[in-house]
Amino acid sequence: MPADDFAPGTVWLVGAGPGDPDLLTRKAERLLAQADLIFFDALVGDAMFDLAPQAEWISVGKRSGRHSVPQDRINDLLLLAAQQRRRIVRLKGGDPSIFGRSAEEMDHLVANGVTVRICPGVTSASAAAASGLASLTLRGLARKLTFVTAHARAGEDLTLDWKSLAEPDATLAIYMGRSAAGEIARRLIAAGRSPDTPVMIAVNVSRPDERILRGRLKALGFLVRAISDDAPTLLLIGEAVAQRDAAGIAAAVATRC
Repeated sequence: MPADDFAPGTVWLVGAGPGDPDLLTRKAERLLAQADLIFFDALVGDAMFDLAPQAEWISVGKRSGRHSVPQDRINDLLLLAAQQRRRIVRLKGGDPSIFGRSAEEMDHLVANGVTVRICPGVTSASAAAASGLASLTLRGLARKLTFVTAHARAGEDLTLDWKSLAEPDATLAIYMGRSAAGEIARRLIAAGRSPDTPVMIAVNVSRPDERILRGRLKALGFLVRAISDDAPTLLLIGEAVAQRDAAGIAAAVATRC
């Protein structure tokens, strides 16, 4: 894509990654530096502001249970700004296309004649695996990787294909899963997943206050009690995320070198 791909009236849906500005793509950084107006999510860290001091920053962040701006209103704000011929970045935590509601914003803008483009970002599952020295797949043991959102509207059941998710050769990356962790564990075990399946809980992924907790599926509901209600939390479940001996890995690499 050429460097002149940000004409006035264009909206870019840009992945901010999990929080660490060093995990932004070079393209995302360029688009931020060109933007007139940036609508940003609650999970976008303050360090991002320094990358676009020329732009007006508007928070449209949403957190579970505390939706500050309804999605329909966000759609309308993006459209109004585009009609004013501004260069707009819609900055989303992680990757815009993974539980980022990008389709709703694109559909609204395209239906009104606005040019929309997407700049992908590092999703939290990849960053969490990196922080925890884990793999999301593992030859012979974890042949599948499934992204799941555990977010459900108040009063609604968490309706998922539990039988499929319980297959032993899959790694599950569960977004927004803290409040439903106990139910997730019970449902997976009831569907046949081993209670001793390794789990990794990643909180505030890639940020200075990042935390990694490890345990077994049967204890998942207990483990998340150590996490505050509003902390961004990702659950990784499967044999591939079992804890590794970091010193042993380093020694093996040094021996091969």
